[in-house]
Amino acid sequence: RAVANIVENAVKYSPGDVPVAVAASALGDRVELRVVDRGPGVPDEAKDGIFEPFQRFGDAPRGSGVGLGLAVARGFVEAMGGTLGAEDTPGGGLTMVLTLRAARGAPPAPAADLPAHAVT
Repeated sequence: RAVANIVENAVKYSPGDVPVAVAASALGDRVELRVVDRGPGVPDEAKDGIFEPFQRFGDAPRGSGVGLGLAVARGFVEAMGGTLGAEDTPGGGLTMVLTLRAARGAPPAPAADLPAHAVT
C-alpha cells in the first residue's frame, strides 16, 4: 500500500508525457526504493508537511484525493522500522525515498531476468 500511494502521487503530479521512474537498491542491511517524478517539486520548507494527514501541496486538482496517501505511506513504512522522505529531483521534480531493513535470515533472492529499474 505504501508503494502504491507513493507511485500514485508521483503520477498525479508528473506531466502526462513524462514517465515516473521507480528504482530499487540493496544497501547493506537496507533496501531503498526511489520513486522519481518530474512534477513541480516541493520547496524544502514544505517537504515535511506533505506527509501530514489531509495535506495537499500546491494546486492539486479537485477530486484528486483528500491528502492522506503520503501520510498513510509514511505511517506504514515507519511501522515496519523504515523511513520515507522527499528529496529534490535533479533537473526538477520530487524523489520519494523509502528505506526498509532487509529481511534477516532470508536467503538471497535468485537473479531474475528483470531490469534493474522500472519506468511507468
